[in-house]
Amino acid sequence: MSIVAWIVLGLIAGFIASKIVSGSGAGIVMDLVLGVVGAFVGGGIFHFIGSAGVTGFNLWSIFVAVIGAVVVLAIYHAVSGRGTAAKT
Repeated sequence: MSIVAWIVLGLIAGFIASKIVSGSGAGIVMDLVLGVVGAFVGGGIFHFIGSAGVTGFNLWSIFVAVIGAVVVLAIYHAVSGRGTAAKT
């Protein structure tokens, strides 16, 4: 995949994952970075369990990248102290 495809895939995955994890994005740059990192993490997770990782620009790859980005975002929020608890 080209770098542009990785960026687009990462942006999509980061956006979707940020909506799943916190309901709001962490900013377009952070969504992009965490999405691209998530694509690598998701590919590693799926490879570890014996399934195909990121295979190109398709729905499976977006799914894998979103799963990885959710993991990365959850770790990011835990480390940075940004919880997902509702405000009272």
